Amino acid sequence: MKTTSLRIALLALVLLGAGCASGPRPDTVVQVAVIDGLLAGDYAGKMTCAELLKHGDTGIGTFDSLDGEMIVDRGVVYRAAYDGTIHEMPPETSTPFAVVAAFRPDRELEAEGPLDYAAFQTWLAPRLAPNLFYAIRLEGEFPRVKVRSVPRQTRPFPPLEEAVKRQSVFEGENLEGRLVGFYSPPFVKGVNVPGFHLHFLGRGETFGGHVLDFELGRGVLELDVCENLFLILPGEADEFQELSLDRDRGEELKKVEGDSPR
Repeated sequence: MKTTSLRIALLALVLLGAGCASGPRPDTVVQVAVIDGLLAGDYAGKMTCAELLKHGDTGIGTFDSLDGEMIVDRGVVYRAAYDGTIHEMPPETSTPFAVVAAFRPDRELEAEGPLDYAAFQTWLAPRLAPNLFYAIRLEGEFPRVKVRSVPRQTRPFPPLEEAVKRQSVFEGENLEGRLVGFYSPPFVKGVNVPGFHLHFLGRGETFGGHVLDFELGRGVLELDVCENLFLILPGEADEFQELSLDRDRGEELKKVEGDSPR
């Protein structure tokens, strides 16, 4: 029987680099850095994709210098680039912010549309315990998907709210593919994105990005209930330590997440 307690572990990346990682942790969301750091403009890579995959095979994030949107699916790291192309990323590529889980679904639900993003959240939310984490994977048919990606940034890095003003938005029709991401509880504000945060990857790996909206025809939804959060913070020498993270960036986050419903 699973415990309902939340365990938060803080560990510097320098320690992980020294070999302290113990491999994938079941029922655990593993997160590199915090969302407020990304909002403040900290886009410097902190962990390689090779190291990230030791912690989980499913998830989302971005890349060094904010170079596109990350989708981790079945142990492969993909980048949805600013020009709309999809690339499988080499192991040495680094990330400033990512969230993964060793995906082992606890529940499977049939999702019948039509459901747009708002209706999907309304349908799914009552089926979730609001104060736990869920890793989400939905394979389905999508009459319409609207996604975005962001361009690579150069130093001095602007805040994320400024960077996404130059985002590319793509719309696809009659796609098969999967939604990948997480539901996070409200109390993680500042650490992660409260609520739903999903990325899309089309079948054939030719279309994808950060989800702004979609229409779901039908699909199979898998949920991995995660009672644990393992938060990996950068070490003392990282520029992350120079950031001012003492103010509420909730309104910035809403703007950055785009026109997806919250």
